[in-house]
Formats: sequence, C-alpha cells, structure tokens
Amino acid sequence: MTQAYRTIHVPLDGRAYDVLVGPGLLARSGALIAPLLRRKRVAVVTDETVGALHLDALREGLAAEGIDMTALALAPGEGTKCWSALERSTEWLLEQQIERGDIVIAFGGGVIGDLVGFAAAILRRGVRFVQIPTSLLAQVDSSVGGKTGINSPKGKNLIGAFHQPSLVLADTHMLRTLKTRDFLAGYGEVVKYGLLGDAGFFEWLEAHAPDMAAGSEEARVHAVARAVQMKADIVARDETEQGERALLNLGHTFGHALEAATGYGDRLLHGEGVAIGCALAFELSARLGLCAQETPSRVRAHLSDMKMKVDLSDIKGDLPDAAGLMALMAQDKKVQDGKLRFILARGIGSAFITSDVPQSAVMAVLEDALAQR
Repeated sequence: MTQAYRTIHVPLDGRAYDVLVGPGLLARSGALIAPLLRRKRVAVVTDETVGALHLDALREGLAAEGIDMTALALAPGEGTKCWSALERSTEWLLEQQIERGDIVIAFGGGVIGDLVGFAAAILRRGVRFVQIPTSLLAQVDSSVGGKTGINSPKGKNLIGAFHQPSLVLADTHMLRTLKTRDFLAGYGEVVKYGLLGDAGFFEWLEAHAPDMAAGSEEARVHAVARAVQMKADIVARDETEQGERALLNLGHTFGHALEAATGYGDRLLHGEGVAIGCALAFELSARLGLCAQETPSRVRAHLSDMKMKVDLSDIKGDLPDAAGLMALMAQDKKVQDGKLRFILARGIGSAFITSDVPQSAVMAVLEDALAQR
C-alpha cells in the first residue's frame, strides 16, 4: 500500500516526533500508534460532538491492531478548558490506571488537545500522549509544538506547560464533518502562516483557498502540511518561545483580547479572533510606516473573499471601549517587563516581534475600528 500521507518531522532533541497529514489516517491509527505502546491499551479523551462523529472509527482503527480503547467524552466548547474539566480528566485517567509507559490520546479540536495535553503533562509527572486533531485549527496549529494548558478568567492559556506529543495524526477526511464556520475559523490560523513568513504560500492561498473550503482534498493536504512544516521549523529553533516562536502569535494579541471581551464563547471563535487580529496587526503596521498602505487592504480582501470575520463590526453584541481592550491585552502572556510585545509586519510574509509600539497608535487603531461598528 502506497503511503497516502505526508510526514513532517519535528526534530526536538530527545522529544522528536512526526506529524502525519493526509486522508484516511483514522483507519490506520492502530498500525501507526502500536509501535509506541508497551501494552495494547489506550485511554482517549474527546468531546461529545467529536465522539458522536468519529469515536467508533477510531475504535475500529485501533482494534485492527488488537488495541483496546477506553474513552471519556467532555462537553464541547472553549469553556471546557478549565480547572474542573482538567480535574475530571486527570482523575478519570487515574481511574483507568494509566501508567507513565502508557499513551493518552487527545481526540478533538484545539480545546481537547490543549486540555488533554496538559493533563498528560501533569499526570504522574508526565505521561506520553498522541494528538489526533479533528478540526482545521487544531491540525495546523494547536496539535503541533507542545503548548498545552487551560484558560483563566484573567486570560486565555495562562495556566499550562510545554509537553510535546509522541505523534500527531492529522486526518484530513475528518475536516469533512466540520461546520462551515468552524472550518473558516481554522482557516484564520492557516492564512496566518503565509502572512507571517511565506508570501508565496499566501499567494497560493489567494488562488486555492476557495477550493480548499469547497472540499478539495488535495488543497487541504497541501495547506495543512505547509502550515505544519512552517510551525515545526520554528518550534525546532525555539521550543519554549524565548524568541522566534512568538511570530506564531501574529494576530493573537488583538485576538485574545477580543476573545476575553466576548467571554471565550460562541460569539467569537479563536480562529475568527486571529483573523480579525491579523487585519488589525497589518493596519497598525501600515500606520507605523512599516508596510505599504495597500497591504492591509490585500489582507482584508482575502479574508472577505473567504467570507470570514474581518472587522470588529462582525462581532455581535457589545465590546469594551479601546481602553478596555487595551487592559485585556495587558493580561496577555506576551507581556514582558511590563511591555506588550506585538507581532507586526514589513509586508506579507515578513513579520517581526517588537515591544516598541506607541500605546497611542494601538489606541487609535482600536478606536477607529470600534467607531465603524
């Protein structure tokens, strides 16, 4: 049988692993995971939505290699990235008598991946886990790189640990069951990669992302694999975000503040916040004279062509004023020595990290964006 998937290697010393991208990986999950197992048994944590759609297929894929599976399904949604769900997950894993030599499988989107990865990091001071991301956002971003954690009322992802997976299986067939809104939210993280470091990839997306959204398997595999390769390259150079890895936060400084303002709920999905945040970051870059004036318009035009949220006016309900949003940004993990780090751009594909951003310029961008609501 020919290999129908792409393999991206994440070369971390002592913690290296592969990310497999392609259709039909769920059916082959047993054969792919079996080499990691000391005993033919795994514990899976998923959410109720993913479980109803895909858990039987995962069980069949594992059973093909004689692997027994036990599973816990949590409530779907960002609200699950919390202390109570973390406690429930870790206590359940202990009830299943998961040992340090066993494998825990995080089977779901970014919420499940972050939560279960954190549970694996702290269970018995660290057990191995496999990511099987089921959403576009998780396949291109949160499943790769070892960032795990939960949210706090004070901000997103403020409690967590770096804990690398042992394997990532990104089955692009599972993207077929995503709702359009969830797929497009994930696309916010895909386009981010082109914007931050690969102008050629952004141009490819301008031409082919509509096909990707329409269901083209070839386009989806290419886009996911390219995004994963870019992230793997950056993570290999800067695993714990001491420098370059912060580039992956393009759009997130604004986006996380907007997510906090909307309560981490259905009003604004994470990838939607990232897309709006990228548009704002390029607007700020242009106003600071860092990139051409027409560049933000090109970014916004592509996001609009993809029928994505682009403006603050696309967020239903009330938002804080500019000062309120600035206060939420101040809680971000990207604050260093009391200064907020921004990811800005000298052009498409040319992002950089800076703390030298006048607060007045940020306020002006936010005030103008709010005035258009």
